[in-house]
Amino acid sequence: MELERFVEAQDAGGTYAAALAELRRGRKTSHWMWFVFPQLAGLGRSDLAVRYAASGLAEARSYLADPVLGQRLRECCSVLLELPGSDPVAVFGGIDAVKLRSSMTLFVRAAEAAPDRGLFASVLDKYFDGAEDPATIELLG
Repeated sequence: MELERFVEAQDAGGTYAAALAELRRGRKTSHWMWFVFPQLAGLGRSDLAVRYAASGLAEARSYLADPVLGQRLRECCSVLLELPGSDPVAVFGGIDAVKLRSSMTLFVRAAEAAPDRGLFASVLDKYFDGAEDPATIELLG
């Protein structure tokens, strides 16, 4: 599994540091959603959405197990949980709020460790009233 594509994208030009700073400010303003909060393949149609889509639960589990990517995803989720308010559109805008829900649905189902499942479920609880993304669930079968 080619996880290096995610690390390279996050590291390019300090993108991950910028993404984390934007999350801490409570407003995403640049373009990094695809490779910080990946979705399941089959949801996005753009070149970037296709390139950075997780092929399935196995790749999502590898992403979580990766010492860089897994830690960064957990860090971003923790920052989201610390923000005031619970409107994902206020933080991400409408399109990326949908991507966040898809990503958290994928990772809550991929997580094998209870603390990870709880973290991703907490993001779904806070921003989406606990509702998982039906399109992701359907693609997972």
